[in-house]
Amino acid sequence: MSENWVNWAERIGRDLHLELSGPGSRRAVLIRALRDAVRSGQLAPDTRLPPYRSLAADLGLARNTVADAYAELVAEGWLTARQGSGTRVARRAAPLKPVRVPKKAPTGPPGPTHNLRQGQPDAASFPRGAWLTAGRRALNAAPNDAFGPGDPRGRHELRRALADYLARSRGVRTDPGRIVVCSGFAPALRLLFGGVLRGPLAVESYGLGFHRQLLSAASVRTVPIGVDEHGARTAELAAHKQVRTALLTPAHQFPTGGPLHPERRAEVVDWARARGGLVLEDDYDGEFRYDRQPVGAVQGLDPERVVYIGSVSKSLSPAIRLGWMVLPDHLVDPVLAVKGEREAWAGVLDQLTLADFVDSGAYDRHLRRMRQRYRDRRDRLVATLAERAPHVRATGVAAGLHAVLELPSGTEQSTLKAATWQGLAVDGLAEFRHPEATTPRADGLVVGFGTPPDHAYGAALDALCRALPPG
Repeated sequence: MSENWVNWAERIGRDLHLELSGPGSRRAVLIRALRDAVRSGQLAPDTRLPPYRSLAADLGLARNTVADAYAELVAEGWLTARQGSGTRVARRAAPLKPVRVPKKAPTGPPGPTHNLRQGQPDAASFPRGAWLTAGRRALNAAPNDAFGPGDPRGRHELRRALADYLARSRGVRTDPGRIVVCSGFAPALRLLFGGVLRGPLAVESYGLGFHRQLLSAASVRTVPIGVDEHGARTAELAAHKQVRTALLTPAHQFPTGGPLHPERRAEVVDWARARGGLVLEDDYDGEFRYDRQPVGAVQGLDPERVVYIGSVSKSLSPAIRLGWMVLPDHLVDPVLAVKGEREAWAGVLDQLTLADFVDSGAYDRHLRRMRQRYRDRRDRLVATLAERAPHVRATGVAAGLHAVLELPSGTEQSTLKAATWQGLAVDGLAEFRHPEATTPRADGLVVGFGTPPDHAYGAALDALCRALPPG
């Protein structure tokens, strides 16, 4: 054996000696050491390894141990072995490239320390104990078929629990056969516009840009209709002759706040009937109301013309990827046909846990507790503004997890920059405005008072007040 092979073997031998203290047989330890040598670049592609007899002698291992290790690494693709060429490191077994560490960013405003972005519940308030209890009960009671192939409709236990809960709390008229479980609101849109619904879609002039991007990716043109203190201006739908579907947030217009006026609720249902169209009802936080009576779902007015969509992303956590569509009868089969191809089923154990969570009353108890907690936070926000920034008015605060702060004209961007310097993450109203909206622009902040944990809320409000323009 050449001196180079001896030096190489001694070097690997020392590595192996260190590794031999680890778990596994000598064969497993040798395989692991050789893999690591290839990964790290110590053994470059096309490097010829010593004959297994020589390596076995150098390392003090049995010949069969080294031969078996070589054979396994050849089978895995790390090494190649050819008659007359010996054993070599495979060319495709390239070493792992080191991660490039980005250069230090130039000095600028500090990163966000406080978070008042909309759309997130208080993650620290997730009911871990109650959810764990429900999960144990659900797992113990689960039938054997729950662990087999899934049903694209979702588990019957959850659809039954949702049918009862939605009828009782939201005035939804349905039965389990009309409910399709999905992974949230965005997946519901993808399913609906993945081969079921076509044509342009009317949307409110203020809404989530993410939803518009999702729809644009599905080649769906969105047509904005105006929004005022009474919600969407549904009378404008009549002017768009090609539109047969409208996406609305009737319980709490996002993000401006306020429920859809009763006359407009009836008007949009009449429009859908006359046009042979549909209303997509996004009930994203209808459980949280403070200063007004509950507003039932528009779906209750006509279950054949309204698709009701909800999820637990605000009421529990976005980490539980569960939502639901309550469909008109004629859409159930088309949606299931698309869903069977794109999203076979959401996590069955989470479905069973949520069903138990709802049936046991734990969901209602959690909502009552969080409704009071969010009400207290809303009140604290309003009181803080009244004391420290009385010139800034908070609107849309009768329900939901966010408020809109009206700003003097032309001050939104400067206020967002000031918030960044204060280490505060917060959203500007302009980013929710449809790019084709014709209604006048308004300056404002969308403040998610449900986002930070309790201990961080006061500091976040202090940072907010420091960022607001002077009166």
